[in-house]
Amino acid sequence: MIQNKPKKTDRETVMYKILRKKNLNPTVTQMEIEAPLVAAKAKPGQFIILRVDENGERIPLTVAGCNTEDGSVKIIFQIVGATTEKLNHKNEGEYIQDFVGPLGVPTHTEGIKKVCIIGGGVGCAIAMPVAQEFHRLGAEVTSIIGFRNKDLLICEDEFREASNRLVVMSDDGSYGRHGNVTVPLKEMLESGEKFDMIITIGPVIMMKFVVATAKPYGIPVTVSMNPIMIDGTGMCGGCRLTLNQDGKRVTKFACVDGPDFNGYEVDFDEAMSRGRMYFDFERHAHEETCNLFKNA
Repeated sequence: MIQNKPKKTDRETVMYKILRKKNLNPTVTQMEIEAPLVAAKAKPGQFIILRVDENGERIPLTVAGCNTEDGSVKIIFQIVGATTEKLNHKNEGEYIQDFVGPLGVPTHTEGIKKVCIIGGGVGCAIAMPVAQEFHRLGAEVTSIIGFRNKDLLICEDEFREASNRLVVMSDDGSYGRHGNVTVPLKEMLESGEKFDMIITIGPVIMMKFVVATAKPYGIPVTVSMNPIMIDGTGMCGGCRLTLNQDGKRVTKFACVDGPDFNGYEVDFDEAMSRGRMYFDFERHAHEETCNLFKNA
């Protein structure tokens, strides 16, 4: 039975309690938020939208797990902008303003008996519940996770529990194998190994090269375009992407139509170009927010 209830302020506005908080590495934080209605419905691949306070912006974050016993939803986020900086300053027992979801189309799992899950960086937080769901369904799960170095490693134990085989890669060789995630994938495919599906989640450039590695072998590849989402409702158009379908260029929105798409159809170069448009703005906003906390 769900005993915890979201808090209501004097204005009867529902707020959402931070039940647990954990720093996974210097730039990535895990929180478990009291949101029983979301916890009861969310599926792997879906996301929520939150606001830290009444003056805050909306940001989408993928659901990293749910606990229906205490009605909590796990989110994992990287501190890269103003809103994630504000969120990271919240502590256990405090509240955030809004927590809406689940949104997006769940990851397709039906009929898949052998799957390769590939996560990169903080994208492993999104890939983890997908691996766990396939494991729960009895599929054979191979997981490949990659990080720049040992200090940025997250979710290793969770992947190990959910995988029949786990390969950990680091760009500098400080942990696991030296190299990027496409190295073991190529070795497996060259040896004749087959998968019903490859699912990759991480930086857009990483997903582009995973698709390129798998293409000669004709194995279906699903990519999560979560990294390019901004508003999460389809209103801003910031997550617009182009798919090449049957010789035609088709416009879709990652937040409404995805976030999962056929990797062979995605125009990755356009998606990366669009993502760079907001880099300077977010960096400036992050710096301003950091200064506010320093001067508080």
